[in-house]
Amino acid sequence: MKRSWTVPPESRGERLDLFLRREVPKLFPPDANLSNSKLRRMIVAGCVFVGGMQCRRPALVLRPGSTVSVDIDENRFFYEKDNGDIDFTLESENVLFEDDNIIVVNKPPFLPSEETVVEGRGNMHQAVIDYLWKKTPSLRNPPYVGIMHRLDRQTSGALLFTKTRQVNKAVHDMFENRTATKIYRAVAECRESHRLAGLTLPYSFTVDNWIGRVSPKGQSCEMGLLSADKGGLRAITDFTLVQVKNDGVRCLCYFDCRLGTGRTHQIRLHLSLSGFPIVGDALYGGVQGFTENGGRVMLHARLLEFPHPVSGETISCEAPLPPLFGA
Repeated sequence: MKRSWTVPPESRGERLDLFLRREVPKLFPPDANLSNSKLRRMIVAGCVFVGGMQCRRPALVLRPGSTVSVDIDENRFFYEKDNGDIDFTLESENVLFEDDNIIVVNKPPFLPSEETVVEGRGNMHQAVIDYLWKKTPSLRNPPYVGIMHRLDRQTSGALLFTKTRQVNKAVHDMFENRTATKIYRAVAECRESHRLAGLTLPYSFTVDNWIGRVSPKGQSCEMGLLSADKGGLRAITDFTLVQVKNDGVRCLCYFDCRLGTGRTHQIRLHLSLSGFPIVGDALYGGVQGFTENGGRVMLHARLLEFPHPVSGETISCEAPLPPLFGA
């Protein structure tokens, strides 16, 4: 659902979240579940535009004559409980590194990295906040936890958060400038197993092309080849085939994937385009996943290596491979 309003003169100085709290409920039946928290998350999730520009600031002060637009996916907006999500409490065994400035955790699959528009939905960011608060219960307010990068809901593995605002810029820069190394393990299917004949493992290759979103707004994000003049961004991934299992029914290939850039769905798309769709990744042609792993997309962030934002020391965090991800 898409809807736009022009801010009237009497709304001069009104906050964006309060404006939407008055207007959005008029779009739905009186018994619709439209809490203040859900409307705020709709803004934070990027579903609101002011003057044609995406706005994620609930406290933005509106000016008369401005256009406020919303793009609401009703299925997601009214979603309350996804039976595929897991209930998760962060414990010390899932912490890969922690000091006064940063914390790196091993995120499980079927858990969003951050809050969504769904009120009360569990996420890794909140799990870290709860973990740190439990360690220091004397705090009057929740501890600060900064989100620096994300993993898809079904992707597991190493995920870094900051614990102080002072290191946010340094951490942002290390991801932006690629001084942080990310290596993922992917389990993919090779439907033309003869292509592997004669290869000596480990076998490496690089995919370097231009990609961008090809699905319409309001639908699930799907990436594809897209030229630069149409908004595509350069995407580079180095792949190393480390293991092959061929049982005569299907041929599974185990890849270590090193990111040269950080585009959405980059590994998933690159492997699919190379003839190796990831198991469980139906969006990019993958076959059904392993039922033992819940049919998930078989992608795991196994290594995150980076210069510490204060000391400069190299920190290497390795998330153990889950079952069925090879040796």
